[in-house]
Amino acid sequence: MRQLPPLPALRAFEAAARHLSFKAAASELGVTPTAISHQVKLLEDILKTPLFIRRTRQVVLTEAGQELFTPTREGLDRIAAGVDRVRNSNLPKSLTLSATTAFASNWLIPRLADFRVQHPSLDIRLHASDDPVSLHTGTVDVAVRYGPGAYDGLDAKLLFTDEFAPLCSPALKVDLAEDLAAQTLIHTEWRHPDSKTPTWQRWCKAAGVAMPVGGRSVTFADDTHTAKAVIAGQGIAILSIHMLANEIEDGLLKAPFGTVIKGHGHHFVTRPERSDEPEVKALRSWLHTITAPYR
Repeated sequence: MRQLPPLPALRAFEAAARHLSFKAAASELGVTPTAISHQVKLLEDILKTPLFIRRTRQVVLTEAGQELFTPTREGLDRIAAGVDRVRNSNLPKSLTLSATTAFASNWLIPRLADFRVQHPSLDIRLHASDDPVSLHTGTVDVAVRYGPGAYDGLDAKLLFTDEFAPLCSPALKVDLAEDLAAQTLIHTEWRHPDSKTPTWQRWCKAAGVAMPVGGRSVTFADDTHTAKAVIAGQGIAILSIHMLANEIEDGLLKAPFGTVIKGHGHHFVTRPERSDEPEVKALRSWLHTITAPYR
């Protein structure tokens, strides 16, 4: 059986030793300096040795006090950590997921109900932003990023490679490439254009058709606004057939031509040291399974 002094005495001693002040220890523990003094005196009586040298407005650890302080501090820290683990084990787990606005609004949100059914104890907090958020600040835990997949210092797993094609409302009379000349072409201002950017010029080259000239056109700052305009029948645009798969299936959009062009990949990204956490693995596995039809 362990021969231990009372826990209140050990707590009072550890706080006083850490602050080298009975007054500061009292403020931390929510008691009076006199109470701290009494608890320390009780501990000294039990151990039959002084732990502090009392000076005016200051206390200094004796050799015995210094020897006792480190194991007492470490022991209380371990007790506190154990209590926190038990307390937090009964709380709902959560992950903050950062994703592009298009992925979040067009693809993820309509499917999150399925994740909640499969993982009712794991809360997903969604952070939608087209600016990559650092995973080292604690603001977000994991991310789905659209790009070539080279993310320094991070673990990235490809979910699927995006594909793009002209999409329009079924109400528009667009069945042949020749019909494009009579339609409003909607463009998107991509923030970081490169060789994989889905533009009308790139699609026309892949489809082997001439770029329509002289017709009406309109440009939006992001593809989410572009998609809303297309659904409203305001024109035709090069959009992701994966991001808008539900709208195509529901008959809100149609892809009148067979040619598609490849974009970049959507990657599940996390810090390597968090890759094997149960919550991270659960979300990654769900995303990998639900995106399987697009691979």
